[in-house]
Amino acid sequence: MHADQEDAFAKPREFGPVTVRPNDRRYLDLVSGFNRRWQAAPDSVRLAGSTKHVVRAVQEAVSAGKRLSIRSGGHSYGDFTYHKDVDIIVDLSMMNSISYDPHRRAFAIESGAQLGQVYERLFRGWGVTLPGGVCPSVGIGGHATGGGHGLLSRQYGYVCDLIEAVEIVVVDRHRRARTVIASRQDSGDLHDLWWACSGGGGGNFGVITKFWFRSRDACGHRPELQLPRPPREVLISTVFATWDQLDQAAFTRLVRNQCQWYMENSEPGSPGEALCGLMFLQHVSSGGIGLLTQVDAAAPNAEKLLEEYLGAVTANTGLTGPFPFRRLPWLASTVTLDTSNPTVETNATLRAAVKHAFMRQAFTEDQCAAMYRQLTRRDYANASPGSALIQLGAMAGGRMNAPAPTDTALCQRSSAYVALFEDFWLEAAEDDKHLGWLRELYGQVFASTGGYPVPGDRYQGCNINAPDLDILSPALNASGVPWHAFYFGENYPRLQRTKARWDPSDVFRHSLSVKAA
Repeated sequence: MHADQEDAFAKPREFGPVTVRPNDRRYLDLVSGFNRRWQAAPDSVRLAGSTKHVVRAVQEAVSAGKRLSIRSGGHSYGDFTYHKDVDIIVDLSMMNSISYDPHRRAFAIESGAQLGQVYERLFRGWGVTLPGGVCPSVGIGGHATGGGHGLLSRQYGYVCDLIEAVEIVVVDRHRRARTVIASRQDSGDLHDLWWACSGGGGGNFGVITKFWFRSRDACGHRPELQLPRPPREVLISTVFATWDQLDQAAFTRLVRNQCQWYMENSEPGSPGEALCGLMFLQHVSSGGIGLLTQVDAAAPNAEKLLEEYLGAVTANTGLTGPFPFRRLPWLASTVTLDTSNPTVETNATLRAAVKHAFMRQAFTEDQCAAMYRQLTRRDYANASPGSALIQLGAMAGGRMNAPAPTDTALCQRSSAYVALFEDFWLEAAEDDKHLGWLRELYGQVFASTGGYPVPGDRYQGCNINAPDLDILSPALNASGVPWHAFYFGENYPRLQRTKARWDPSDVFRHSLSVKAA
Protein backbone atom coordinates (compact mmCIF):
# COMPACT_ATOMS: atom_id res chain seq x y z
CA MET A 1 0.00 0.00 0.00
CA HIS A 2 1.33 3.42 -0.96
CA ALA A 3 1.95 6.05 1.71
CA ASP A 4 -0.88 8.25 0.41
CA GLN A 5 -3.25 5.27 0.61
CA GLU A 6 -2.15 4.64 4.18
CA ASP A 7 -2.87 8.28 5.04
CA ALA A 8 -6.39 7.90 3.65
CA PHE A 9 -7.11 5.18 6.21
CA ALA A 10 -5.24 6.80 9.08
CA LYS A 11 -7.04 7.84 12.25
CA PRO A 12 -8.33 11.41 11.91
CA ARG A 13 -6.07 13.95 13.52
CA GLU A 14 -7.18 15.71 16.69
CA PHE A 15 -8.82 19.06 16.02
CA GLY A 16 -6.92 22.24 16.74
CA PRO A 17 -6.37 24.15 18.79
CA VAL A 18 -7.45 27.11 16.69
CA THR A 19 -7.21 30.76 17.68
CA VAL A 20 -9.72 33.12 16.09
CA ARG A 21 -8.94 36.84 16.24
CA PRO A 22 -10.99 39.90 15.20
CA ASN A 23 -9.73 39.87 11.59
CA ASP A 24 -10.88 36.27 11.07
CA ARG A 25 -14.13 35.79 9.12
CA ARG A 26 -15.36 33.43 11.87
CA TYR A 27 -14.99 36.00 14.62
CA LEU A 28 -18.46 37.59 14.54
CA ASP A 29 -20.16 34.20 14.74
CA LEU A 30 -18.01 33.16 17.71
CA VAL A 31 -18.41 36.25 19.92
CA SER A 32 -22.19 36.16 20.21
CA GLY A 33 -24.45 33.30 21.21
CA PHE A 34 -28.05 32.27 20.64
CA ASN A 35 -29.25 35.37 22.53
CA ARG A 36 -28.07 38.30 20.45
CA ARG A 37 -28.49 40.73 23.34
CA TRP A 38 -25.03 39.73 24.49
CA GLN A 39 -21.96 40.25 22.33
CA ALA A 40 -18.35 40.19 23.43
CA ALA A 41 -15.25 41.75 21.86
CA PRO A 42 -12.45 39.46 23.09
CA ASP A 43 -8.85 39.50 21.93
CA SER A 44 -9.38 35.95 20.75
CA VAL A 45 -11.58 32.88 20.80
CA ARG A 46 -9.73 29.63 21.55
CA LEU A 47 -11.40 26.65 19.88
CA ALA A 48 -10.20 23.59 21.76
CA GLY A 49 -10.12 20.02 20.51
CA SER A 50 -8.90 18.34 23.68
CA THR A 51 -8.54 18.86 27.40
CA LYS A 52 -4.85 19.68 27.04
CA HIS A 53 -5.82 22.51 24.68
CA VAL A 54 -8.14 23.87 27.36
CA VAL A 55 -5.39 23.67 30.00
CA ARG A 56 -3.06 25.60 27.70
CA ALA A 57 -5.65 28.30 26.92
CA VAL A 58 -6.58 28.75 30.59
CA GLN A 59 -2.93 28.95 31.63
CA GLU A 60 -2.15 31.55 28.98
CA ALA A 61 -5.10 33.67 30.14
CA VAL A 62 -4.13 33.40 33.80
CA SER A 63 -0.45 34.14 33.15
CA ALA A 64 -1.34 37.20 31.08
CA GLY A 65 -3.91 38.44 33.60
CA LYS A 66 -6.70 38.23 31.04
CA ARG A 67 -10.34 37.55 31.87
CA LEU A 68 -11.75 34.42 30.28
CA SER A 69 -15.17 32.88 29.76
CA ILE A 70 -16.41 29.47 28.63
CA ARG A 71 -18.68 28.47 25.77
CA SER A 72 -20.43 25.11 25.53
CA GLY A 73 -23.53 25.58 23.39
CA GLY A 74 -23.91 29.36 23.52
CA HIS A 75 -27.52 29.38 24.73
CA SER A 76 -27.10 31.29 28.00
CA TYR A 77 -29.77 33.94 28.47
CA GLY A 78 -27.30 35.95 30.54
CA ASP A 79 -23.94 37.48 29.66
CA PHE A 80 -21.94 34.65 31.26
CA THR A 81 -19.93 33.89 28.10
CA TYR A 82 -20.38 36.99 25.97
CA HIS A 83 -19.51 39.69 28.49
CA LYS A 84 -18.12 43.03 27.40
CA ASP A 85 -15.06 42.67 29.66
CA VAL A 86 -14.00 39.18 28.49
CA ASP A 87 -10.56 38.96 26.86
CA ILE A 88 -10.51 35.27 25.88
CA ILE A 89 -13.40 32.89 25.16
CA VAL A 90 -12.56 29.21 25.57
CA ASP A 91 -14.89 27.54 23.06
CA LEU A 92 -15.63 23.84 23.62
CA SER A 93 -17.99 23.38 20.67
CA MET A 94 -15.54 21.14 18.78
CA MET A 95 -15.22 18.83 21.81
CA ASN A 96 -18.38 16.80 21.26
CA SER A 97 -17.52 13.10 21.45
CA ILE A 98 -20.04 10.67 22.98
CA SER A 99 -18.98 7.16 23.99
CA TYR A 100 -19.36 4.43 26.59
CA ASP A 101 -16.58 4.10 29.18
CA PRO A 102 -16.54 0.49 30.47
CA HIS A 103 -14.09 1.37 33.24
CA ARG A 104 -16.52 3.80 34.85
CA ARG A 105 -19.59 1.96 33.56
CA ALA A 106 -20.81 5.37 32.42
CA PHE A 107 -21.33 7.36 29.25
CA ALA A 108 -18.57 9.87 28.57
CA ILE A 109 -19.83 13.05 26.88
CA GLU A 110 -17.61 16.01 26.11
CA SER A 111 -18.95 19.41 27.08
CA GLY A 112 -19.42 20.75 23.56
CA ALA A 113 -21.91 18.05 22.57
CA GLN A 114 -25.36 19.43 21.80
CA LEU A 115 -28.54 17.87 23.12
CA GLY A 116 -29.73 16.78 19.68
CA GLN A 117 -26.44 14.94 19.13
CA VAL A 118 -26.62 13.40 22.60
CA TYR A 119 -30.15 12.04 22.15
CA GLU A 120 -29.45 10.59 18.70
CA ARG A 121 -26.16 8.94 19.67
CA LEU A 122 -27.27 7.50 23.00
CA PHE A 123 -30.54 6.16 21.65
CA ARG A 124 -29.35 4.77 18.33
CA GLY A 125 -26.23 3.28 19.88
CA TRP A 126 -27.46 1.90 23.18
CA GLY A 127 -31.20 2.58 23.54
CA VAL A 128 -30.73 5.03 26.45
CA THR A 129 -31.08 8.77 26.95
CA LEU A 130 -30.65 11.76 29.25
CA PRO A 131 -33.86 13.52 30.42
CA GLY A 132 -32.78 16.89 29.03
CA GLY A 133 -34.43 19.83 27.31
CA VAL A 134 -36.16 20.08 23.95
CA CYS A 135 -33.89 22.55 22.15
CA PRO A 136 -31.41 20.49 20.07
CA SER A 137 -28.59 23.06 19.91
CA VAL A 138 -28.19 23.55 23.67
CA GLY A 139 -24.76 22.41 24.85
CA ILE A 140 -24.62 19.70 27.49
CA GLY A 141 -22.00 21.63 29.49
CA GLY A 142 -24.17 24.46 30.76
CA HIS A 143 -27.36 22.41 30.67
CA ALA A 144 -26.14 19.65 32.99
CA THR A 145 -24.32 21.87 35.47
CA GLY A 146 -27.41 24.01 36.07
CA GLY A 147 -29.78 21.07 36.50
CA GLY A 148 -31.11 20.23 33.06
CA HIS A 149 -34.73 19.21 32.65
CA GLY A 150 -37.09 18.20 29.87
CA LEU A 151 -40.14 16.17 28.93
CA LEU A 152 -38.81 12.98 30.58
CA SER A 153 -37.59 14.57 33.81
CA ARG A 154 -40.72 13.78 35.81
CA GLN A 155 -39.95 10.11 35.13
CA TYR A 156 -36.16 10.16 35.37
CA GLY A 157 -35.08 13.29 37.26
CA TYR A 158 -32.75 16.14 36.38
CA VAL A 159 -29.75 15.61 34.12
CA CYS A 160 -27.50 16.69 36.99
CA ASP A 161 -28.81 13.76 39.05
CA LEU A 162 -27.12 11.42 36.55
CA ILE A 163 -23.65 12.98 36.68
CA GLU A 164 -21.24 10.26 37.79
CA ALA A 165 -18.05 12.30 37.36
CA VAL A 166 -16.58 15.38 35.70
CA GLU A 167 -13.21 16.13 34.16
CA ILE A 168 -12.49 19.76 34.93
CA VAL A 169 -9.64 22.21 34.34
CA VAL A 170 -9.05 24.20 37.52
CA VAL A 171 -6.54 26.86 38.61
CA ASP A 172 -4.84 26.33 41.96
CA ARG A 173 -3.59 28.86 44.49
CA HIS A 174 -0.27 29.03 42.63
CA ARG A 175 -2.22 30.10 39.53
CA ARG A 176 -1.37 26.86 37.76
CA ALA A 177 -3.95 25.30 35.43
CA ARG A 178 -4.39 21.55 35.77
CA THR A 179 -6.94 18.82 35.21
CA VAL A 180 -8.75 16.87 37.92
CA ILE A 181 -11.52 14.30 37.86
CA ALA A 182 -14.16 14.57 40.57
CA SER A 183 -16.74 11.83 41.05
CA ARG A 184 -19.74 10.84 43.08
CA GLN A 185 -17.62 8.18 44.84
CA ASP A 186 -14.91 10.61 45.94
CA SER A 187 -14.67 12.04 49.41
CA GLY A 188 -13.52 15.37 50.79
CA ASP A 189 -12.70 18.22 48.44
CA LEU A 190 -13.12 16.18 45.27
CA HIS A 191 -16.59 15.08 46.32
CA ASP A 192 -17.46 18.72 47.05
CA LEU A 193 -16.31 19.66 43.54
CA TRP A 194 -18.46 16.92 41.97
CA TRP A 195 -21.40 18.05 44.12
CA ALA A 196 -20.98 21.70 43.13
CA CYS A 197 -20.82 20.84 39.43
CA SER A 198 -24.06 18.85 39.78
CA GLY A 199 -26.53 21.73 39.82
CA GLY A 200 -24.38 24.68 40.91
CA GLY A 201 -24.27 26.27 37.47
CA GLY A 202 -21.55 26.56 34.85
CA GLY A 203 -18.51 28.80 34.80
CA ASN A 204 -17.97 28.81 38.58
CA PHE A 205 -15.16 26.42 39.46
CA GLY A 206 -13.29 25.60 36.27
CA VAL A 207 -13.81 24.38 32.72
CA ILE A 208 -15.64 21.06 32.62
CA THR A 209 -14.33 19.28 29.53
CA LYS A 210 -16.09 15.93 29.99
CA PHE A 211 -18.97 14.40 31.92
CA TRP A 212 -19.62 10.80 32.79
CA PHE A 213 -23.33 10.01 33.18
CA ARG A 214 -24.75 7.03 35.03
CA SER A 215 -27.97 6.41 36.96
CA ARG A 216 -27.51 6.20 40.70
CA ASP A 217 -29.25 2.83 40.87
CA ALA A 218 -27.53 1.37 37.77
CA CYS A 219 -26.18 -2.15 38.06
CA GLY A 220 -24.09 -4.58 36.06
CA HIS A 221 -21.76 -3.72 33.20
CA ARG A 222 -24.05 -3.63 30.18
CA PRO A 223 -24.20 -0.10 28.70
CA GLU A 224 -27.97 -0.25 28.17
CA LEU A 225 -28.44 -0.63 31.95
CA GLN A 226 -26.49 2.47 32.97
CA LEU A 227 -28.89 5.25 31.91
CA PRO A 228 -32.68 5.61 31.60
CA ARG A 229 -34.32 3.93 28.65
CA PRO A 230 -36.80 6.31 27.00
CA PRO A 231 -40.32 5.18 26.11
CA ARG A 232 -40.73 2.97 23.06
CA GLU A 233 -43.68 5.17 22.08
CA VAL A 234 -45.27 8.33 23.41
CA LEU A 235 -48.71 9.86 23.16
CA ILE A 236 -48.58 13.46 21.98
CA SER A 237 -51.51 15.85 22.31
CA THR A 238 -51.67 19.44 21.12
CA VAL A 239 -54.58 21.71 22.03
CA PHE A 240 -54.91 25.32 20.91
CA ALA A 241 -57.36 28.05 21.91
CA THR A 242 -57.69 31.59 20.60
CA TRP A 243 -58.03 34.49 23.01
CA ASP A 244 -61.63 35.11 21.97
CA GLN A 245 -62.51 31.68 23.39
CA LEU A 246 -61.52 32.72 26.93
CA ASP A 247 -62.62 35.62 29.07
CA GLN A 248 -60.70 36.49 32.23
CA ALA A 249 -62.69 34.08 34.40
CA ALA A 250 -62.13 31.17 32.02
CA PHE A 251 -58.44 32.07 31.67
CA THR A 252 -58.08 32.08 35.46
CA ARG A 253 -59.72 28.66 35.75
CA LEU A 254 -57.47 27.27 33.00
CA VAL A 255 -54.29 28.45 34.70
CA ARG A 256 -55.34 27.36 38.17
CA ASN A 257 -56.50 23.98 36.86
CA GLN A 258 -53.05 23.40 35.37
CA CYS A 259 -51.37 24.39 38.63
CA GLN A 260 -53.68 22.22 40.71
CA TRP A 261 -53.11 19.08 38.66
CA TYR A 262 -49.35 19.34 39.12
CA MET A 263 -49.67 20.07 42.82
CA GLU A 264 -51.65 16.83 43.14
CA ASN A 265 -49.15 14.86 41.04
CA SER A 266 -45.77 16.17 42.16
CA GLU A 267 -44.67 13.34 44.46
CA PRO A 268 -42.05 10.84 43.24
CA GLY A 269 -43.77 7.67 42.14
CA SER A 270 -47.07 9.39 41.37
CA PRO A 271 -48.92 7.78 38.43
CA GLY A 272 -48.88 11.24 36.88
CA GLU A 273 -45.10 11.35 36.57
CA ALA A 274 -45.40 9.56 33.19
CA LEU A 275 -47.06 12.73 31.88
CA CYS A 276 -45.49 16.08 31.06
CA GLY A 277 -47.73 18.92 29.94
CA LEU A 278 -46.70 22.44 29.00
CA MET A 279 -49.11 25.35 28.68
CA PHE A 280 -48.06 28.26 26.45
CA LEU A 281 -49.84 31.48 27.35
CA GLN A 282 -48.92 33.71 24.43
CA HIS A 283 -49.49 37.44 24.22
CA VAL A 284 -52.53 38.31 22.14
CA SER A 285 -50.32 39.87 19.44
CA SER A 286 -48.17 36.78 18.95
CA GLY A 287 -50.58 33.87 19.30
CA GLY A 288 -53.13 32.19 21.49
CA ILE A 289 -52.97 29.55 24.20
CA GLY A 290 -51.44 26.17 23.48
CA LEU A 291 -51.18 22.98 25.49
CA LEU A 292 -48.56 20.36 24.58
CA THR A 293 -48.69 17.05 26.44
CA GLN A 294 -46.49 13.97 26.27
CA VAL A 295 -47.27 10.65 27.98
CA ASP A 296 -45.20 7.46 28.08
CA ALA A 297 -47.43 5.14 26.04
CA ALA A 298 -46.34 2.14 28.14
CA ALA A 299 -47.52 3.69 31.41
CA PRO A 300 -50.51 1.96 33.01
CA ASN A 301 -53.72 3.36 31.50
CA ALA A 302 -51.72 5.90 29.49
CA GLU A 303 -54.62 7.01 27.31
CA LYS A 304 -56.87 7.41 30.34
CA LEU A 305 -54.16 9.40 32.13
CA LEU A 306 -53.94 11.78 29.17
CA GLU A 307 -57.71 12.07 28.88
CA GLU A 308 -58.19 12.77 32.59
CA TYR A 309 -55.38 15.33 32.63
CA LEU A 310 -56.80 17.28 29.68
CA GLY A 311 -60.26 17.06 31.20
CA ALA A 312 -59.01 18.39 34.54
CA VAL A 313 -57.09 21.28 32.97
CA THR A 314 -59.93 22.43 30.72
CA ALA A 315 -62.74 21.88 33.27
CA ASN A 316 -65.21 24.80 33.44
CA THR A 317 -63.28 26.84 30.87
CA GLY A 318 -65.57 26.36 27.87
CA LEU A 319 -62.87 24.33 26.08
CA THR A 320 -64.27 20.91 25.37
CA GLY A 321 -62.98 17.66 23.92
CA PRO A 322 -62.51 15.19 22.55
CA PHE A 323 -58.83 16.13 22.35
CA PRO A 324 -57.02 14.09 19.67
CA PHE A 325 -53.55 12.66 20.20
CA ARG A 326 -50.87 10.92 18.15
CA ARG A 327 -48.90 7.80 19.01
CA LEU A 328 -45.28 8.21 17.90
CA PRO A 329 -41.93 6.46 18.39
CA TRP A 330 -40.00 8.35 21.06
CA LEU A 331 -37.07 9.58 18.97
CA ALA A 332 -39.30 10.64 16.08
CA SER A 333 -41.44 12.58 18.54
CA THR A 334 -38.39 14.20 20.13
CA VAL A 335 -37.03 15.37 16.79
CA THR A 336 -40.46 16.71 15.82
CA LEU A 337 -40.91 18.66 19.06
CA ASP A 338 -37.34 19.96 18.91
CA THR A 339 -38.00 21.71 15.60
CA SER A 340 -41.71 22.51 15.86
CA ASN A 341 -41.20 26.13 16.94
CA PRO A 342 -38.65 27.67 14.58
CA THR A 343 -39.08 31.16 16.02
CA VAL A 344 -37.90 30.27 19.50
CA GLU A 345 -35.92 27.06 19.23
CA THR A 346 -33.87 27.40 16.06
CA ASN A 347 -33.69 31.12 15.23
CA ALA A 348 -30.24 32.30 16.26
CA THR A 349 -30.86 35.94 15.26
CA LEU A 350 -33.14 36.87 18.15
CA ARG A 351 -32.63 38.92 21.27
CA ALA A 352 -34.15 37.39 24.38
CA ALA A 353 -34.95 37.72 28.05
CA VAL A 354 -36.36 35.10 30.40
CA LYS A 355 -37.53 35.01 34.00
CA HIS A 356 -38.17 31.81 35.93
CA ALA A 357 -40.04 30.61 39.00
CA PHE A 358 -40.18 27.27 40.81
CA MET A 359 -43.77 26.99 42.07
CA ARG A 360 -45.04 25.07 45.08
CA GLN A 361 -48.62 26.42 45.13
CA ALA A 362 -51.13 27.54 42.52
CA PHE A 363 -51.15 31.09 41.26
CA THR A 364 -53.75 33.17 43.07
CA GLU A 365 -56.66 34.87 41.32
CA ASP A 366 -54.85 38.20 41.68
CA GLN A 367 -51.76 36.75 40.00
CA CYS A 368 -53.88 35.30 37.19
CA ALA A 369 -55.48 38.73 36.77
CA ALA A 370 -52.02 40.27 36.36
CA MET A 371 -51.15 37.65 33.73
CA TYR A 372 -54.38 38.22 31.86
CA ARG A 373 -53.96 41.99 31.94
CA GLN A 374 -50.43 41.87 30.53
CA LEU A 375 -51.08 39.12 27.98
CA THR A 376 -54.07 40.96 26.51
CA ARG A 377 -52.58 44.47 26.48
CA ARG A 378 -53.18 46.21 23.16
CA ASP A 379 -50.56 48.92 23.73
CA TYR A 380 -47.82 46.30 23.53
CA ALA A 381 -47.20 44.02 20.56
CA ASN A 382 -44.71 41.38 19.48
CA ALA A 383 -45.59 40.21 16.00
CA SER A 384 -43.34 37.12 15.97
CA PRO A 385 -45.47 34.02 16.68
CA GLY A 386 -44.88 32.55 20.12
CA SER A 387 -42.37 35.20 21.12
CA ALA A 388 -43.99 36.85 24.16
CA LEU A 389 -45.38 34.29 26.53
CA ILE A 390 -45.58 32.47 29.83
CA GLN A 391 -44.66 28.79 29.71
CA LEU A 392 -46.42 27.00 32.54
CA GLY A 393 -46.00 23.37 33.41
CA ALA A 394 -44.21 20.26 34.29
CA MET A 395 -40.46 20.83 34.48
CA ALA A 396 -40.59 20.01 38.18
CA GLY A 397 -42.00 17.33 40.44
CA GLY A 398 -41.99 13.56 40.12
CA ARG A 399 -38.49 12.04 40.18
CA MET A 400 -36.98 15.53 40.22
CA ASN A 401 -38.26 15.73 43.80
CA ALA A 402 -36.78 12.37 44.88
CA PRO A 403 -33.29 13.50 46.00
CA ALA A 404 -32.86 15.55 49.15
CA PRO A 405 -32.17 19.31 48.66
CA THR A 406 -28.53 18.79 49.65
CA ASP A 407 -27.83 15.65 47.56
CA THR A 408 -26.67 17.88 44.72
CA ALA A 409 -26.18 21.62 44.52
CA LEU A 410 -29.65 21.96 42.98
CA CYS A 411 -31.83 22.56 46.03
CA GLN A 412 -35.33 22.94 44.52
CA ARG A 413 -36.72 19.50 45.39
CA SER A 414 -40.28 20.24 46.51
CA SER A 415 -41.70 22.22 43.58
CA ALA A 416 -44.81 21.14 41.71
CA TYR A 417 -44.28 22.98 38.42
CA VAL A 418 -42.37 25.86 36.88
CA ALA A 419 -43.33 29.15 35.26
CA LEU A 420 -41.06 30.57 32.57
CA PHE A 421 -41.69 34.14 31.41
CA GLU A 422 -40.14 34.75 27.98
CA ASP A 423 -39.79 37.41 25.32
CA PHE A 424 -37.90 37.21 22.00
CA TRP A 425 -37.41 40.00 19.46
CA LEU A 426 -35.17 41.10 16.59
CA GLU A 427 -34.00 44.69 16.91
CA ALA A 428 -31.76 46.27 19.54
CA ALA A 429 -33.79 49.44 19.20
CA GLU A 430 -36.75 47.56 20.73
CA ASP A 431 -34.91 46.35 23.84
CA ASP A 432 -36.61 48.80 26.20
CA LYS A 433 -40.06 48.01 24.82
CA HIS A 434 -39.82 44.24 25.24
CA LEU A 435 -37.80 44.24 28.45
CA GLY A 436 -40.28 46.71 29.90
CA TRP A 437 -43.24 44.45 29.13
CA LEU A 438 -41.54 41.38 30.57
CA ARG A 439 -40.45 43.21 33.72
CA GLU A 440 -43.94 44.57 34.31
CA LEU A 441 -45.50 41.15 33.79
CA TYR A 442 -43.15 39.34 36.15
CA GLY A 443 -43.06 42.13 38.72
CA GLN A 444 -46.86 42.30 38.91
CA VAL A 445 -47.27 38.52 39.19
CA PHE A 446 -44.86 38.44 42.15
CA ALA A 447 -45.70 41.89 43.52
CA SER A 448 -46.55 40.57 46.99
CA THR A 449 -42.97 39.34 47.48
CA GLY A 450 -41.09 42.29 46.06
CA GLY A 451 -41.27 41.32 42.40
CA TYR A 452 -39.53 37.94 42.69
CA PRO A 453 -40.56 34.42 43.86
CA VAL A 454 -39.00 34.47 47.32
CA PRO A 455 -38.28 30.90 48.52
CA GLY A 456 -40.83 29.78 51.09
CA ASP A 457 -44.20 28.09 51.28
CA ARG A 458 -45.36 29.28 47.84
CA TYR A 459 -42.18 29.44 45.77
CA GLN A 460 -38.71 27.89 45.56
CA GLY A 461 -36.86 30.64 43.78
CA CYS A 462 -35.39 30.36 40.29
CA ASN A 463 -33.19 28.15 38.11
CA ILE A 464 -29.65 29.26 37.26
CA ASN A 465 -30.12 27.87 33.74
CA ALA A 466 -32.59 30.72 33.15
CA PRO A 467 -30.34 33.52 34.46
CA ASP A 468 -31.98 36.88 35.00
CA LEU A 469 -29.59 39.78 35.62
CA ASP A 470 -32.50 41.97 36.77
CA ILE A 471 -32.41 40.03 40.03
CA LEU A 472 -29.37 42.12 41.00
CA SER A 473 -31.35 45.38 40.78
CA PRO A 474 -32.99 46.58 44.03
CA ALA A 475 -35.46 48.53 41.91
CA LEU A 476 -36.69 45.35 40.20
CA ASN A 477 -35.99 42.87 42.98
CA ALA A 478 -37.35 44.75 45.99
CA SER A 479 -37.64 41.58 48.10
CA GLY A 480 -34.49 42.30 50.11
CA VAL A 481 -33.48 38.67 49.51
CA PRO A 482 -29.99 38.20 48.00
CA TRP A 483 -29.81 36.84 44.47
CA HIS A 484 -28.06 33.62 45.46
CA ALA A 485 -30.91 32.60 47.79
CA PHE A 486 -33.22 32.33 44.76
CA TYR A 487 -30.85 30.11 42.81
CA PHE A 488 -29.02 28.08 45.44
CA GLY A 489 -30.91 28.42 48.72
CA GLU A 490 -29.16 26.95 51.76
CA ASN A 491 -26.61 25.23 49.52
CA TYR A 492 -24.84 28.51 48.82
CA PRO A 493 -22.39 28.43 51.78
CA ARG A 494 -21.10 25.01 50.67
CA LEU A 495 -20.76 26.32 47.12
CA GLN A 496 -18.76 29.25 48.49
CA ARG A 497 -16.42 26.92 50.37
CA THR A 498 -15.96 24.83 47.24
CA LYS A 499 -15.23 27.98 45.27
CA ALA A 500 -12.57 29.05 47.79
CA ARG A 501 -10.92 25.62 47.59
CA TRP A 502 -10.95 25.11 43.82
CA ASP A 503 -10.88 28.65 42.39
CA PRO A 504 -9.16 30.78 45.05
CA SER A 505 -8.20 33.49 42.53
CA ASP A 506 -11.75 33.81 41.11
CA VAL A 507 -10.54 33.04 37.60
CA PHE A 508 -13.91 31.60 36.62
CA ARG A 509 -16.50 34.29 37.16
CA HIS A 510 -19.53 35.87 35.56
CA SER A 511 -22.46 38.10 36.52
CA LEU A 512 -24.13 35.49 38.77
CA SER A 513 -21.14 33.34 39.71
CA VAL A 514 -20.54 31.92 43.17
CA LYS A 515 -18.44 34.18 45.39
CA ALA A 516 -15.88 32.56 47.69
CA ALA A 517 -16.65 32.61 51.40
